[in-house]
Amino acid sequence: MGKSLKTASSSSEIEAFISQAKGLATQSDTCGRLLFALDATASRSPTWDRACQLQSEMFLASSANGELQVQLCYYRGYREFNHSGWVNNAAALLDQMNEVTCLGGHTQIGRVLKHALYENSRAPINAIVIIGDCCEEPIDALCEMAGELGLRGTPIFAFHEGDDPHGKLLFEQLARLSGGAFARFDLNSAQRLKELLGAAAVYATGGLTALERYAGAGSHELLALTRQLRR
Repeated sequence: MGKSLKTASSSSEIEAFISQAKGLATQSDTCGRLLFALDATASRSPTWDRACQLQSEMFLASSANGELQVQLCYYRGYREFNHSGWVNNAAALLDQMNEVTCLGGHTQIGRVLKHALYENSRAPINAIVIIGDCCEEPIDALCEMAGELGLRGTPIFAFHEGDDPHGKLLFEQLARLSGGAFARFDLNSAQRLKELLGAAAVYATGGLTALERYAGAGSHELLALTRQLRR
């Protein structure tokens, strides 16, 4: 079992973030849909619990009024790929996340993108978040799928952890070809990752206009993220 995520940080910083995201997400009669994909291979183990906690805060902030549906995907081990159903209940999602631990294996970003294309064919996905640190797959096939998602109006928010150059190149290409955005983070930049995840959630529920409002109250990293989506 993974570390429980139900006891989230209660710091004033996180409370302020949640209040801000609640106010900035645009009201809608339909839920935004965000596919959230995580690399759960062994190299991610040091930051797995922290990234999951930040994701839970993002979900809670944006789902307060039932505005966001999230599907959790992860890969690990020997060809293990899992995904949840679409949920707009924070407790249900956190229960599923609590069951995940990291396990050594190769990346399976291709399976994430194939799954995203399938889900998008059933009902439009407003945004995809992918968090990972490396890529052990041929890039061209992944780029083709990212481009197809872009043609369908589904941007990828590609958040790259660490310094692996091949992984960084792939994540940059995923963002560019899908019309999304790329950013880097590490274990010492939890605040940055929290802001970036919040931006993806706000975009999924309110589009670029809502994201621009959110970024206007945030850091220069958020402004840079918004500029990428305006391309």
